[in-house]
Amino acid sequence: QVQLVESGGGLVQAGGTLRLSCAASGNIFSFDGMGWYRQAPGKQRELVASMTRVGSTNYADSVKGRFTISRDIPKNTIYLQMNSLKPEDTAVYFCKADLASGFGVRPYWGQGTQVTVSS
Repeated sequence: QVQLVESGGGLVQAGGTLRLSCAASGNIFSFDGMGWYRQAPGKQRELVASMTRVGSTNYADSVKGRFTISRDIPKNTIYLQMNSLKPEDTAVYFCKADLASGFGVRPYWGQGTQVTVSS
């Protein structure tokens, strides 16, 4: 059973920074990929940033140049550094991990952490 625990959310003014953390219960190098998603009220959950097992990254256009995904393998933790935050970044941010098995790829989700950016 994979468990993901996010932390680091909070209230910040526009232009500010936050760093989200996602601690996994297992070796993150065993996952096919990990990533951050967000869901604002009344909107669908969307990809923010992702990282493959070999370290390739992908970002939503809306966060390119402002957000950075990284990982600390010994600590089984991934991070999302968020700079130059905007009010439209307000959402619940979720950590996701994909684990492959003989039955296919299964996604695991954290419980989410609230990020609120005031104008």
